[in-house]
Amino acid sequence: MENGTAVLAYSGGLDTSALIPWLKEKYGYDVVACLIDAGRVKDIPGIIARAKAAGAIEALAIDAKEEFAEHYCLPALMGNALYEDKYPLVSSLSRPLIAKKLVQTAHAFGATAVAHGCTGKGNDQVRIDVGVRSQDPSLKIIAPAREADWPSREELLDYVAAHGIPVNLTKKSPYSIDENLWGRSNECGVLEDPWVAPPADAYQFVIDAKDAPDEAQHVIVSFEKGKPVALDGEAMGLVELIEAIDAIGNAHGFGRVDMIENRLVGIKSREVYEVAGSLALITAHRELEDLVLTRDLLHFKRTIESKLADMVYEGQWFDPLTEACKAFLFQSQERVTGDVRLKFYKGTCVPDGRRSDYSLYSYKLATYTTEDEFSHEAAAGFIQLWGLPIEIWARIGKEHGLMRELSDEGELALET
Repeated sequence: MENGTAVLAYSGGLDTSALIPWLKEKYGYDVVACLIDAGRVKDIPGIIARAKAAGAIEALAIDAKEEFAEHYCLPALMGNALYEDKYPLVSSLSRPLIAKKLVQTAHAFGATAVAHGCTGKGNDQVRIDVGVRSQDPSLKIIAPAREADWPSREELLDYVAAHGIPVNLTKKSPYSIDENLWGRSNECGVLEDPWVAPPADAYQFVIDAKDAPDEAQHVIVSFEKGKPVALDGEAMGLVELIEAIDAIGNAHGFGRVDMIENRLVGIKSREVYEVAGSLALITAHRELEDLVLTRDLLHFKRTIESKLADMVYEGQWFDPLTEACKAFLFQSQERVTGDVRLKFYKGTCVPDGRRSDYSLYSYKLATYTTEDEFSHEAAAGFIQLWGLPIEIWARIGKEHGLMRELSDEGELALET
C-alpha cells in the first residue's frame, strides 16, 4: 500500500516520534517531518536527527518565532486575551500557525495529506483540522491518535523503543508538555488528579515563590500603539522583549497557573501553565489602557476581548469574526502609548506606576485638595438628569400599584 507523502507536524516528543513509522506501516505514507519553532525549541539538530532515524524521508525546521510574536501573540496581547480569565492561550495561539505552515510545506513537497498527533479528547485536533481546511480543503487530514487502535502512552513507549527511537520520556514521568514563546503547558500523569498538588518537576521555568529573591524588582514596560517596544528604556524586538520579561517573572516565582479548564470537546481538564511573560505583558497593557481609553471604549472592548479569547481557544482563528475582532483591536490601540511600571515580588506582578502623553487622568479633576477644579455644583444637575428615567418609571409604577417596597422585615413586598 502506497499513498504518497504526508507532512507531519513534528515536535520530537513521544506521540509524533511514534507517528513516523506508524504512518508508513498503517497508512502507507512516506513522511515529511515538519518542526515549527514558535519559541523554546531546544536542540533542533537533535530533533531533526531523531525524525530521520524514525524513518522520515525528509525533516525540516521552520523558524516561525517572529511571525508568531507579531501576528499571533501581539493581537492576543492587544485583546488582553485570557481564556476563562486565566489562560493566556499558549497552545491555542500556535495551532493556526502550525496549520498554516503544514499546508505551505505540503504544497512545497507535493504532499496529498497532513498529519498530527492530537488526541480525540483534546482541543488541538479542532484547531489544526479547521486551520488546515481553511487553507486548503483538498488536503487529507490524518490523526491516528484519535483512532481506536492507537496505543496507550505506556504502549507507545514500548513501540518507539522497539523502533530504536529515543525520546525524553519515562513511564514514571509521563507528562505531556507543549511550549512556545508565549508560555508552557503541562498535563497528564499525576496532574490528572485535580486534588494532587503539582509536584516540583511539573514546573521547569517559574521557580517556587518561597525561593524567589527577598527584594522586589521593578521593570518599566514601554508601549507604542499597544505594542511593547522597550524594557527599562532599552528598545527591543518583540521576541527578545517577551523572552526578557518572561525570564524576570520566572526568577521571581510569577506566572504559575493551575486550573480546571473547560475544553471545547465538552470535558474538564486539569492544566498547569507557566506564563510569566505573557501574563506580565497583559497586566501592563491592560493598565495602560485604563489610563488612556475612554470608559465606553474600555467597557465595550471587554466584550471583544472575551469573544476573541473564545474564538482562539475554539480553533476559529481564520474565521471572519476573528479578523473583525482583530481589526477593532488594532484600531483601539491608536493612543495606547506610554509606560507601565511593574513590581515583581514573591510570586506576584503588580503595576504601581503608569504614564502616557495620552493620559485621560487629570490631577486637578481628581484631587480633593485646594487645586480641585471639578464643578461640584454641576453634579446635582447631572444626577437629576441621570436618574430621571428611573424616577419616571417609579412614578408610573406607583400610580398603577406596581411598585415594590421593602417591608419591615426587609423583604420585597408588592404595594397594594
